[in-house]
Amino acid sequence: MALVVICGQPCSGKSTAAACLAEALQETEPKPSVRIVDESSFHLTRNEGYANMPSEKNLRGVLRSEVDRSLTRDNIIIVDSLNSIKGYRYELWCLARAAGTRYCVVHCDVEETHCRKWNEERREKSEATYDDKIFEDLVRRFERPDSRSRWDSPLFELWPSRDGIEKSSAAVVDAVRYLTKRVDSKTKDVKVLQPTIATQGARLTEANSLYELDRATLEVMNMIVEAQSRAAGGPVNGVALGPGLPSVDISRHVGLPELRRLRRTFIKLTGQSSLSGPPPPSDSDSAKRMFVDYLNRELGNS
Repeated sequence: MALVVICGQPCSGKSTAAACLAEALQETEPKPSVRIVDESSFHLTRNEGYANMPSEKNLRGVLRSEVDRSLTRDNIIIVDSLNSIKGYRYELWCLARAAGTRYCVVHCDVEETHCRKWNEERREKSEATYDDKIFEDLVRRFERPDSRSRWDSPLFELWPSRDGIEKSSAAVVDAVRYLTKRVDSKTKDVKVLQPTIATQGARLTEANSLYELDRATLEVMNMIVEAQSRAAGGPVNGVALGPGLPSVDISRHVGLPELRRLRRTFIKLTGQSSLSGPPPPSDSDSAKRMFVDYLNRELGNS
């Protein structure tokens, strides 16, 4: 049905806007399938995702891949992230065009001073915040959306510091109307992007492989975390992943930071080996087997 790109400075109310929009969409009839894609979907904190340029580039790539795989003509995907670079918003617009769906941008327009204040207030409340250095860098590099650009149009603007963010906010109401309005040959105020011959071509095999690798390793990591949570601090004695798949042999508690580090290293090593050899596995089960073998070797030696 549609791709919605939430855009704004750090700590400008983007996640609140995404949640309000998703809730408002769910109240329409017929209820559309709505999904929010954000950094937390991949167990990444704000500072981890934007610690440096390679981390930020990897984050954008993972988000883009998830959008590419999730976007269909039957659902609405809301990308809740900074989306601060106009070139990246263009890439997301291209994904919507390739899928033949509607597209729009929701901009949380907040002055830097308010964003900085909200970041400090969250820190005082021990909530998730940006480090000062990362915050200032992101503010400096933010590229405002421009409704004259096709990848920023239509543009719905919110002013959270002035008006707050509610389901009844004008921009939210207008966006819901745009995303859910029935269209026919006479409709002129709603644009459904049409794929070109180029965007209808087959996707690159290696890009698919890297996506499957990222997704499969994330599933394995989540299953380990869940198994350890159920054990409530006690011994796990192995984590079963399902029929036909090997078990993760762990006899001690493995923290989430260590699992993330092992996952990042595995993905990096697999990507490097594919430069001179075969591409990463293109199916989820093969990727899981490779990752489990790697985990068993690494955890068995620790």
